[in-house]
Amino acid sequence: MTNVLLKIKDLKVAYGGIQAVKGVDFEVREGELVSLIGSNGAGKTTTMKAITGSLPINDGDIEYMGKSIRGQGPWDLVKQGLAMVPEGRGIFTRMTILENLHMGAYIRNDKAEILRDIDKVFGIFPRLNERKDQLAGTLSGGEQQMLAMGRALISRPKVLLLDEPSMGLAPIMVDKIFEVIRDVSAQGVTVLLVEQNASRALAIADRGYVMDSGLITMTGEGKTMLKDPKVRAAYLGE
Repeated sequence: MTNVLLKIKDLKVAYGGIQAVKGVDFEVREGELVSLIGSNGAGKTTTMKAITGSLPINDGDIEYMGKSIRGQGPWDLVKQGLAMVPEGRGIFTRMTILENLHMGAYIRNDKAEILRDIDKVFGIFPRLNERKDQLAGTLSGGEQQMLAMGRALISRPKVLLLDEPSMGLAPIMVDKIFEVIRDVSAQGVTVLLVEQNASRALAIADRGYVMDSGLITMTGEGKTMLKDPKVRAAYLGE
């Protein structure tokens, strides 16, 4: 059986005085692309922040590669291969594209390999190469999302967590972002995707979970869930 890389066990998180996550269990196996879908306020982003150590958890546990990572900060987790592209992208707006990508390599010291990986990112996102000396804050939303994903990939993650990568993007840019997510997954990186565009997220997912009011309410294979009348009615507007 495929190794479980990430296991969330009875996770409870309060955020701003509200119990946003109420006892969530799910897992992500090595090499999988797992989509976590749900409406606004369902607790998806809070769950992602808890996994990456950006928010303290009230109860439960998070296991990564068979060991608890509860209480560890984002810095420690990136060193262990857990990288997140946050909602809102979180790029360094006053640095250039190239400087941002080098920031993704802060845990590494293999300079020649870093440069090779930056070239790979430029191969995936040629637009970034064209603008590599431009300040990141002057980029469009789609270009900033490309940069945030590229920066995360430079850390050579075992697990890539993506929080709402298509939010606010033009349709053509959404197509590009989902194409890259699929390609990254095909190259063997394990992906946990939180996404409001449920149809796109489930279409590329090996498995999906539905989150509602801080709880997991449904799970299944991505393409099976895509055809499920309940999922279609609640999240696909049908």
